[in-house]
Amino acid sequence: MSGRFPLPPPPPSVEIRSWPDREARLADRARAMGELNHRLIGGARLGVLLAWAATLQVGWGLCGAGIIGFDEAIDPLSVMFAVPLVVLGLGALVPAVYFLARDVRRDRVARERLLHWAALDQDPVGDARLREPVLSAVWLVLSFLMCAAGLWLSFAAPAELVGPGLGGYGTVVYLMGAALGSWICGLIGVTRAVGHYRLAVRLVA
Repeated sequence: MSGRFPLPPPPPSVEIRSWPDREARLADRARAMGELNHRLIGGARLGVLLAWAATLQVGWGLCGAGIIGFDEAIDPLSVMFAVPLVVLGLGALVPAVYFLARDVRRDRVARERLLHWAALDQDPVGDARLREPVLSAVWLVLSFLMCAAGLWLSFAAPAELVGPGLGGYGTVVYLMGAALGSWICGLIGVTRAVGHYRLAVRLVA
């Protein structure tokens, strides 16, 4: 994997393994698994997810404001104000979607390598430090809150904000898009937290 901070490589194949003893193998295994675990569920990774989630919502908020402007436009001047909002929104939305998708792909690679290192040997005592119960709980709670926000935007918000004298079709489109963004980011976090918990249980069982 390319990047400024590349992931630890997978364990060498059986044909070229050259550890002098089991202690050396376990030491390399512990270093690789610790780094991969940090890349998957570390505090920095949570910060990155939240930052891109916020960028996604800001970008879609600008696009939504433009869409609402189009929907409620009463003259060409209103349309002229709506177009720049959509362009600015896409400038934030497109990178957010790209980097979220890229991070999901990288997480898949990191998890595969972590599983390969875990299968190399067994060290329940050493692996216990990978559980990170507090950090896992923070991941789960924040991800659940994003999913809950998406659920509210999907159902409660349209009922309260859309109707006669309130928002129109543009508002519905904005709310549905904001709900989808919250759902996607929340599910990414929930999937990562649950996957980490299942792996931790397997390692220390």
